[in-house]
Amino acid sequence: MAGGLLLSGAVAALLTTAIPGSTSSPVFDDPPPDKIVIDVATVNGSGCPAGTAAVAVSPDNTAFTVTYSDYLAQAGGNSDPTAFRKNCQLNLVVHVPQGFTYAIASADYRGFLSLQQGATGTQKASYYFQGSPNTAAKTHPFGGPYNDDWQATDSTDWAQLVWAPCGVLRNFNINTELRVSAGTQAPGKVSFMTMDSTDGDISTVYHMAWKTCPHK
Repeated sequence: MAGGLLLSGAVAALLTTAIPGSTSSPVFDDPPPDKIVIDVATVNGSGCPAGTAAVAVSPDNTAFTVTYSDYLAQAGGNSDPTAFRKNCQLNLVVHVPQGFTYAIASADYRGFLSLQQGATGTQKASYYFQGSPNTAAKTHPFGGPYNDDWQATDSTDWAQLVWAPCGVLRNFNINTELRVSAGTQAPGKVSFMTMDSTDGDISTVYHMAWKTCPHK
């Protein structure tokens, strides 16, 4: 499949970060010299039915992207009552070279948004490692009227990064959600929010931070 691999396959990526550190903060280590292999264990959710999500490596190997082709939430008019909320959960197995660990440093989300007067749209994402109580969640609200592309970036400070446990293989979960409310001013008209793409140009992009594990 050109431009990406279906999520049932495996993807290899060399992942790094472009977030600068201050002189008083720890500095990101260089990424591992070997490519990182990411196996997609499962993909579930109303926003990513089977065969509608793909993952690919960026040309410069600094991030990985996820592209959706059927991720749309809508409300108002004759919309299905359950269509106001769509979600997707990716369960990833990240094989990291010995002596390294990683965290999600930032994530870029994009799509199209059409909101009537009084309607609202919300994009939400959270990340966590299997068995870890630490969940990093970010929410981005939008209000109508709105009829244009939308973009949101989640960035995490160094001190708040959630790192993969050193020396232990733990699945990494990414949960995303789109939610639309028609509001009371124009409930008869459809409002919608997408995080999909018909041409492959709109993707979510995940940037990684790396550091070396302490020597035992």
